[in-house]
Amino acid sequence: MKIQISDIEQVLNCVIHPEYDKSVMELSLVQNLVYNQEENKITFRLVFHRADPMSGDLKESCYQALTSTFPDTEVSIVELVDTNRSTAHKKGELGRGDLEKSELCRVKNIIAIASGKGGVGKSTVAVNFAVTLAKHGYKVGLIDADVYGPSIPKMIGEESAVPQMIEEANYLGGKDSKQLMVPIEKFGVKWMSIGFFVTPEQALIWRGPMASGALKQLTYETRWGELDYLLIDLPPGTGDIHISMIQEISLTGAIIITTPQTIALADVEKGINMFNNKDVNIPILGIIENMSWFTPQELPNNKYYIFGKDGGIKMAEKYNLSLLAQIPIVQGVMDGGENGRPAACQDGEIFNAFSSIIPKL
Repeated sequence: MKIQISDIEQVLNCVIHPEYDKSVMELSLVQNLVYNQEENKITFRLVFHRADPMSGDLKESCYQALTSTFPDTEVSIVELVDTNRSTAHKKGELGRGDLEKSELCRVKNIIAIASGKGGVGKSTVAVNFAVTLAKHGYKVGLIDADVYGPSIPKMIGEESAVPQMIEEANYLGGKDSKQLMVPIEKFGVKWMSIGFFVTPEQALIWRGPMASGALKQLTYETRWGELDYLLIDLPPGTGDIHISMIQEISLTGAIIITTPQTIALADVEKGINMFNNKDVNIPILGIIENMSWFTPQELPNNKYYIFGKDGGIKMAEKYNLSLLAQIPIVQGVMDGGENGRPAACQDGEIFNAFSSIIPKL
C-alpha cells in the first residue's frame, strides 16, 4: 500500500481537540510531517504554543488513529511545547523534569485512594483520612478526581465555594508567569474538585480525554504549595481516568478501599491487578476495610458484621499486602458526610481508627 501525505493528513484531520472542537490539522499543531517509504515510517511533531493539558491525550489519539489505519506502518511522534522545549513524551511516563516544572515538585507524597467498585465509601475514607493527617500536623491536599460525580464539596460543606485564580509571576523561579487555581482550605486541608466549578445538579457529559484533561488541570494548575501528602480520590473502577493518572503523575503509591463482602472483594482484585501490572507497577501501600462491623450505641461491646467478616484481611493475605485499618459503621460518619463536617474532625472512634494508619505508612 502506497501512502500519500494527503492520506495521513486526512486521518489526522479526524483527531479533534475537545477544547476548541477543531482538528489537530486545523489548529496547525502538526508540523514536519514526513513519510519514509523505504522504512515505512510516519514521523511528525505535535507543537503546542502553550502548556496544554490535552497534549498527551492528543498525541495518543494521533498514534492510535494512524496505527489503526496503517497497521503495518511505524509511527513516531514528538511532542513540543512553545516550539523550543521538547518534552519528548515517553509513553506511560511523565519525566521527573516535567514534574519539577509544576506545583507537584513541592509535594512529598502523592497517594491514590482507589476502589474496584462504587458504594464502598472510598470518598468518605479519603476525606476523613485527609482530615486526620492534618490534625496530626501534616500539610495535606486532596483532589476529587471523580469528574462525573464529585462528592467532596458536599462532604466538606463547600458546595457554593469557587476557587480563586491568581497570576503568579516568575513561576517556580522561571521567567514566565502562570495562572493558578487556589484550593479551598478547610479543616486544615487544601481541597480541589471539579464540583467547585459546576452546580450540584449539572451533569458533565465528557468523553474520556476531556475528563482526563480536566483532571490534569486540577492537578498541575492548582497552587498546592508545600505538602506532605496529596491524596487523589479516584473514581471507582479501572477506566480512562485511572490510566491517565497512572501514566501522567509520579504516584508514591495507592491505597485500596473495600468492604468485607465477597462481591466488593472481587472488584477490588481488578484494582489491585491494575496497579500491579508490569507496565504500571505502582506500589500498593495497603488495604482499608470500610464498614467492617456495626456497634450500636446502646451495646458498645457488640459487633454485628452486616457485610461479612474479615474480607479485607483475607484479601491482604492473598496479595501479601498490609491491612491498614478496619473502619466500623458509625452513625456519625454518615451524619458528617451529609452535614459537611467529617467525623474525623472530632476525637473519637473514627479519628482513632484513621490515626492508626499513619505509622503503617
